[in-house]
Amino acid sequence: MKEWILFAPELCYTLMALVFFWLAIQKKVDQGRAYTFALVLSGLGVAVAVLCAGQQGMLFFEAYRIDLYSQLFKILLALGTFFVIFSCSELKGIDARHHPEFYLFISVCTLGMMMLVSAVELLTIYVSIELSSYSLYLLVSMRRGEDRFAETGIKYFMVGVTASAFMVFGISYLFGVTHTTYIANISKILPGVIHEPAAIIGLVLALSGFFFKQALFPFHVWAPDVYQGAANQVTTYVGTASKMAAAALVIRLVGFSGGESQVFVNLLYALSVLSMTFGNLVAIIQKDLKRLLAYSSIAHAGYMMIGILAMTERGYATAIYYAIAYLVMGFACFLVMMKIADDGHNLEIKELAGLHKRSPLLAMTLMMGLFGLAGIPPTVGFTGKFLVFAAALEKGYLILTIIAMINATISLYYYLIVIKAAYLLEPVRPYPPVRVDTWTRAMCIVLVVGMVYVGIFPDQFVALTEAAARSLP
Repeated sequence: MKEWILFAPELCYTLMALVFFWLAIQKKVDQGRAYTFALVLSGLGVAVAVLCAGQQGMLFFEAYRIDLYSQLFKILLALGTFFVIFSCSELKGIDARHHPEFYLFISVCTLGMMMLVSAVELLTIYVSIELSSYSLYLLVSMRRGEDRFAETGIKYFMVGVTASAFMVFGISYLFGVTHTTYIANISKILPGVIHEPAAIIGLVLALSGFFFKQALFPFHVWAPDVYQGAANQVTTYVGTASKMAAAALVIRLVGFSGGESQVFVNLLYALSVLSMTFGNLVAIIQKDLKRLLAYSSIAHAGYMMIGILAMTERGYATAIYYAIAYLVMGFACFLVMMKIADDGHNLEIKELAGLHKRSPLLAMTLMMGLFGLAGIPPTVGFTGKFLVFAAALEKGYLILTIIAMINATISLYYYLIVIKAAYLLEPVRPYPPVRVDTWTRAMCIVLVVGMVYVGIFPDQFVALTEAAARSLP
């Protein structure tokens, strides 16, 4: 009986997927009923994930590990999924008859990502990442009535399967070097053989699949087009929830090397610098808000890598904290975007003009989210960057920290352009009023208070992330 309890969050999303599979094969689609089911079941998923946070154990011939680390990320995934479904009350970007399929793919993708953060065996990891990835490929392709973005799903699929092929090739090298596919065994053997070229190549190629999901340079090429081409709710899911699973696996897998190979460390160092610099510089010239947030996410993948590069418990803990911060800040920005572009169109920055008059609460939510992404105190983003930089300095990465601080300063420019549009620019033509219901108001207040509270009083959350990092094998 205990084994079923260990797998309870995954079973909850399996049930959710079955419910929407049943709805999808019905002749008549009731959008309101589908949304109600999705909201209730995703809320149940959050409750189950929280209740199972203290569970520990191993499943499926020790290929599946339940610990505080994996359970924390499952809570984040459940929250991210709930946030996205909460914002789907007006799902204008997806054809009405395909709403059940939309929720089905969301459920299956979340299930795959939950399996991903608990998997501690390479083939199980591969199956989990493919389960989540193919759901995302289908979600991205579901946008209604936008022929100019029709190729987005195909491009995402082609780049994704290429990354998966590299990952499988890398897994084969790791197996050849260590003669095992279990992470616990690999983490013991690999530091002793990490100086062999096959071990370094295998680890880098295996990580490339997760760098792809994280949109780390140079595995980022899909992100701007997918963000822009997908429906707004799908972009929100890709930009928030899916990043949690990628962060969890990168943290777990980078620990394989134990920091023994200077070549591998230098490679991660270079990827971090390139990702931060490229993302921030290209974001400056963007006019479409979703493309701007896409390049911003590339930069933030580089910031997160700084904490991972420390390869210490504190470094991993700061990376987890940063992932939590990014989930909240990212969703705040996407929520405002979805409410302003409630007909499903892509929002340009100039359309934010006069937002502080049309909806002061949405303008404040957007401002706090962008301040957090820029690392301005007292937001959670500032605390996240401070902790990550502190962990890097403890490890001696002074130059890397200086580069990161310069990049954070550069990012201020394009975040302030968005805030300037919302607060200082007058619209050149009258835009329709922004309708904000009671539940959205409540969500905005929760997000704003959360970003400030966690930024000012991070102690409990830092202690939680440190405990999660200690539970890593």
